[in-house]
Amino acid sequence: MNNLTLRTCALLSVIVIPVAALAADADSTTPLHSNSVPQALGLMVLFALVGIVTAILGYRLFDKFTPGDLHKEIIENKNTAAAIVAGTVILGVSIIVAAAIIG
Repeated sequence: MNNLTLRTCALLSVIVIPVAALAADADSTTPLHSNSVPQALGLMVLFALVGIVTAILGYRLFDKFTPGDLHKEIIENKNTAAAIVAGTVILGVSIIVAAAIIG
């Protein structure tokens, strides 16, 4: 594993563990709700970070498992079609994450 993969896994574990702890602490019959505005803001930030990290991880995995270097195609070669594909992948992962959070 390279350094970037290790950093991504470490960051993901730092974010996922608190979310799992909050979900485990919640009553199984009621979804995760906040009791105050600061708690709601904290949960909003936490879910936003999880969503962003998951979207980036999904894009990186897609780039890794497809032939060629998608990031290089977009940045160096200014390939508009590759940018559209990358945007579609990020949107798709974001829709899946949003559906999972909404539950």
